[in-house]
Amino acid sequence: MVAKGTLQKAVEQNLLQPEQVEPLYSFLKQQSGPRFDLTHVLYYFGGLIAIGALTLFMTLGWEEFGGAGILIISCVYAMLGLFITTTFQQAGRDIPAGICAAFVIAITPLAVYGFQQTMGWWPDDSVYQEFHRHIKFLWIYMELATLLVGAIMIWRYRYPFMLMPVAVTLLYLSMDIAELFLGEDYGWRERGWITMWFGLAMTLFAFLVDIRSRKTLDYSFWLYLFGVMAFWGGMSSQHSDSEFSKFIYLCINLLLAVSGVVIARRVFVVFGALGVAGYLGHLANEVFENSWLFPIALTVIGLAIIWLGVVWQKNEAKISLHLRQKVPGVVRELLDKRNV
Repeated sequence: MVAKGTLQKAVEQNLLQPEQVEPLYSFLKQQSGPRFDLTHVLYYFGGLIAIGALTLFMTLGWEEFGGAGILIISCVYAMLGLFITTTFQQAGRDIPAGICAAFVIAITPLAVYGFQQTMGWWPDDSVYQEFHRHIKFLWIYMELATLLVGAIMIWRYRYPFMLMPVAVTLLYLSMDIAELFLGEDYGWRERGWITMWFGLAMTLFAFLVDIRSRKTLDYSFWLYLFGVMAFWGGMSSQHSDSEFSKFIYLCINLLLAVSGVVIARRVFVVFGALGVAGYLGHLANEVFENSWLFPIALTVIGLAIIWLGVVWQKNEAKISLHLRQKVPGVVRELLDKRNV
């Protein structure tokens, strides 16, 4: 988003005519999407509280209603959420509409839980409160139903925030499927591997979604966030005494950071930077614990990276043009949209 003051400076330098400022500023404001101001903070804050009330912060008191009571209350909440979503949509208020639509998706596991309890299909004494805290294969029906409802809701309303509960559900599903096939006794190493590969698959899926939606809204943000989080978390949870393996870990994190710069996704850069920092901490605390040269070498590396940034800034246009000629047309369009 370009500030209006910047356009005024362009007028002073005869780059724009004074009468062009207002229409150009209005156009840029529309293209940049909604601003993150107090109104939007209130939207998301209230929406997350409502979603959390029936997910993360659900209490055991609801068990007193029984399966049928939970199912009925969930359906009432869902219908209310659909009504509010449609009302906001007709009023052109896309952000609260998307949040309310995400609320409907997030309440689906509770409704399925109530339905299973009512039908007598619940296999043990587990309660819904454990859904967001423990890994169990019996949650799979709740997760599959949530994905189905999510797909229908996204097809109907097409708001990017609706991908948030879908991405969380996909992450839960990967861990619960692992228990279904590996049993309850598989260790953290196996959990890490499964989470890592699932995160990689979700990240690649997010990239495909990013390409498909390159001319519309950003539907891939939440998929990228939870995909990279799962991949990086699973990879970082692995343990190896091999320095070569740790160096490969460093290289993967560097690749993450570079990929984030290329496709303009900060989540890649953040987690890549965390991984690099972790590797440098390992070198400082274990490999070069008593070396007085290591801090000096690290300082030189840091200054070299700054110099590399200067070189990149001077040659960015030329390098970017060369790279764009090597990628497929759809990827080139995506990079153009991201202003890379």
